[in-house]
Amino acid sequence: MQSRRNLVIATSVLVAAGIATRTLADDDKTVDYLLVQTAKGLTFDKATNTLSLVGVSPITLFFADRPERVAGNMKTSAFIPFWSLGKDSFAKDPPNADVSIIDGAAMRQVVVVLQDPVLEGDTLRYKVKLVQGDMPEKGADVSVFIDIIGMPRTPMSYAGVGRRTYRRAWYR
Repeated sequence: MQSRRNLVIATSVLVAAGIATRTLADDDKTVDYLLVQTAKGLTFDKATNTLSLVGVSPITLFFADRPERVAGNMKTSAFIPFWSLGKDSFAKDPPNADVSIIDGAAMRQVVVVLQDPVLEGDTLRYKVKLVQGDMPEKGADVSVFIDIIGMPRTPMSYAGVGRRTYRRAWYR
């Protein structure tokens, strides 16, 4: 069980870097991982388009769409260096993300493109491009849902790609 956990963690780190694939027993596939980062709060500097996640969790969560059903976590400090590694890295093709913020009793959602992450202590900064919504100057209880990394190779995975392509087209 421990070796399986280590394998999943190692694979997720490499997939996050865009340089590894997960081979299943009967098919070669790349698993599409979605990423989630949480923070106690945020600040947004409109002049520099800098989003700061204040009190960011030291753990970045990841999970895969069906049929893989893989989920786990990795240290946020280990995730940051992989941003620019690999031929299909986030540095070359920045991901969309949904920033969900608790605003009083309501949840506020803003869609952004994330770029250039920098982690300093428990503050994670991104340069962002606003796609949809208005980013508040401050917010609390933040969750950032980062779009996929990985490329599907089988017909079963193409349905997910179609769903994500539609979603991306809707955001733009």
